[in-house]
Amino acid sequence: MRLFVGVALTSEVQNAIAAGTRELREAFVRLRWSLPEQWHVTLQFLGETDEAASLCVIEQLRGIRAQAVDIELGEPAFFERAGVFHVAVRRTYSLVALHEEAGRVLLPCGFEPEERTFSPHITLARKKGRGPSSDFARLQKAVRLMPAVRLPSFQVKEFILYQSFTDPAGSRYEVRERFPLM
Repeated sequence: MRLFVGVALTSEVQNAIAAGTRELREAFVRLRWSLPEQWHVTLQFLGETDEAASLCVIEQLRGIRAQAVDIELGEPAFFERAGVFHVAVRRTYSLVALHEEAGRVLLPCGFEPEERTFSPHITLARKKGRGPSSDFARLQKAVRLMPAVRLPSFQVKEFILYQSFTDPAGSRYEVRERFPLM
């Protein structure tokens, strides 16, 4: 099974992002757009995991005692090499602390924290295929011409272990376990 740890968005934030991207979704239909109910901020990507390791993950994550996490959304942006259009998420103290604690407690389960810098974000769309995409390039130009967007900040009182399923239409995520924050 494919697992990751993340935080969900509030319905208010989902609605604000959906409203702000509606025209883009309609104009760039050849990109793979994520569904609003699938939007999240990944804390730790675990990848393919067997049942024993997933039980260890759940047990370790249950031991986290952390404060509620502040999520502050930034501007729409791109990870060009990966072909990803996303909303940037600011690295607040509480978000980084939860990311680091999740990485620390998962070490006994055999998961090593990623080497690259934690870049929290909400994936909105991906280009299809590995090569250049004229739609992705046009989307980048369109976003640069848009007026600045102000998205609501919010606080999360739980984090989630998700299971990811890959379908021809894209990824689908299911909640495996919820973990409360104080």
